[in-house]
Amino acid sequence: MLILVERMLFVVWTMAVAVCDLRSRRIRNSLVLAGLAAALLCAFTARAPFGIAPMQAALGALAGLAALLPFFALRLMGAADVKVFAVLGAWCGLRLLPELWLIASVLAGAHAAFVLIATRTRALALVRRGPPTFELHGYRATPYATCLSVGAWIAFGGQMLAGAAR
Repeated sequence: MLILVERMLFVVWTMAVAVCDLRSRRIRNSLVLAGLAAALLCAFTARAPFGIAPMQAALGALAGLAALLPFFALRLMGAADVKVFAVLGAWCGLRLLPELWLIASVLAGAHAAFVLIATRTRALALVRRGPPTFELHGYRATPYATCLSVGAWIAFGGQMLAGAAR
């Protein structure tokens, strides 16, 4: 019964991240901190949805932060995306982070391709400097934290299926 609570915490937190990202392209630090606290609490009580220990949660969070921090430094990604990936690392540990990152990147690429097609942006516009290349409904960026959340749901579903198969 308790593991169900932890799974629900994970799903609710990732849903909240996705909704905030889609609505405003902003994720409050309070939401990030709540996710980190929940992930670490679950790891310390040995009830983490992904079955990871506290050290795995800490390493996952550090790896998530380190993996995306260079993209933030290059201004290719927002700080919230980096923080959300670090928290997801705390939830799922090191082992699932590459899979989650790959899924999120494919989703983000598909979103960007859709926006380019929907806005009829020419390929040459992508290489020029200056104002934003494209914009859809007032947003200029791909909701990468949403892509990370969906990637986490896919990874979580895979974990649940693998656990059921055992």
